[in-house]
Amino acid sequence: MTVTLSEKEIGAFETDGVIVLRGIVTPRWLDRIASAIDRDIAEPGPFIHGYDTEDGRGKFHGNLRIWENDPEFNDFCLNSDLPALAAQLMRSDRVNLLYDQLFVKESDTPNPTRWHNDQPYWPIRGRQVLSFWFSPDPVTAETGALEFIRGSHRWDKWFQPERFGDTTAHDHYERNPDYEPIPDIDAARDDYDIVSWELAPGDAYVFHALTVHGAGGNRRADQRRRGYTVRYTGDDIRYDTRPGPNANLQSETYADGDALNAPLHPVVWPAQRSNRR
Repeated sequence: MTVTLSEKEIGAFETDGVIVLRGIVTPRWLDRIASAIDRDIAEPGPFIHGYDTEDGRGKFHGNLRIWENDPEFNDFCLNSDLPALAAQLMRSDRVNLLYDQLFVKESDTPNPTRWHNDQPYWPIRGRQVLSFWFSPDPVTAETGALEFIRGSHRWDKWFQPERFGDTTAHDHYERNPDYEPIPDIDAARDDYDIVSWELAPGDAYVFHALTVHGAGGNRRADQRRRGYTVRYTGDDIRYDTRPGPNANLQSETYADGDALNAPLHPVVWPAQRSNRR
């Protein structure tokens, strides 16, 4: 049964731009997602974006839009409790799936994830958009727990997308004159309200698309960090043809200002009968 969130939790998300929800992914789902992640690593989907690692240590595996090609990810994105939770957090009458993504840092993978906010990478505009991020592995500061700047979603700043490393994907980003470069946050960490949490399997970060965040490398020699994120949109989101977003997320089926629709972005809340297996 879907968890009912408290007004305090929803208010914290609106104010801070990030919260942690404990135990929202069941052990059954975790087992299925863990197997699906390992299957994608062995036989990647079409949007793989693995990065070369520092000094050849470890391995980073990334992929996106994997729900479109794998039945386990598809079932989870459409039929888990996450769409109902997203509707509560966004106070939205409708929720669409935007896409899903993998960020797997194997043991002893030192690559950090640069500070950024997500929405500049995506061809959408509006405020009702969020991500759930979780792992079937314990997530600690040592394995690459995410860090967030609390309240940064209210800065009204869109930072220029940049590559995250030497990647197999063609992820060069067109410069947008309305964007600004991300500041050197690590050089002035005391100037920002940086928060982070460790996660047990089943816990999830939930954060707004404009919340600035990053992560360290996985410094453990004996622990994986298989990060999986699912992104959902609400009533006010429209397709945006501005320059700058990831080419693998753009679509010629939309005109500027269109609402998102299936098959690329199905309605997942209220639950659609066609989604049910």
